[in-house]
Amino acid sequence: MSTAMIFSQLAAGMLKSISIFCWTLLFSLPLGMLIAFGRMSKNPVIRGLVKIYISVMRGTPLMLQLMVVFYGPFYLWEANISGYRYPAIIIAFSINYAAYFGEIYRSGIESMPVGQYEAAEILGYRPAQTFVHIILPQVIKRVLPALTNELVTLVKDTSLAFSLAYMEMFTIAKQIAAKETTFIPFVVAGIFYFIFNFVVAAGMEWVEKRFGYYR
Repeated sequence: MSTAMIFSQLAAGMLKSISIFCWTLLFSLPLGMLIAFGRMSKNPVIRGLVKIYISVMRGTPLMLQLMVVFYGPFYLWEANISGYRYPAIIIAFSINYAAYFGEIYRSGIESMPVGQYEAAEILGYRPAQTFVHIILPQVIKRVLPALTNELVTLVKDTSLAFSLAYMEMFTIAKQIAAKETTFIPFVVAGIFYFIFNFVVAAGMEWVEKRFGYYR
């Protein structure tokens, strides 16, 4: 198999990896905010449940979570899981990364001085207005470096979809390498991952500059 053909097949797998990345962000970023609110809730039951959820998500391997989400419906309810492979991947990735994002958001929110809330109240802002217009922009600026680290990790973690036999880039690279007895597919895959991470890091750096009001 020529290098061009290897590149072409891995490029198709790269698009699948990118789709996992994008869908995971779409669901996990807002879900992470809800988790942060639950973690800071004054209700001890909600706070306790969210804390357990975060502990489970961060304390068990993502690969295991993928298998539980995919095979769970079959073993629990004998549900038909054909056609469920890709949704299961997105669900598992989303609930896993939402736990990490939730803790990042919480640390940013709790780092805000109490005086910010008091000043907003004096100015007549309602709690929701205070959070959206005053607190949230500052929280985003503070947590961007930590979010960037998680996004870079997510790019590499997309390769774990191979555990459910999903044909993303790393799975295709392994199959080609085994069939052709060559290391080239892994080199090309590594270059793809590097470029993907470079684009993500550059994008996040641009966002940081947009929020960099001390310039």
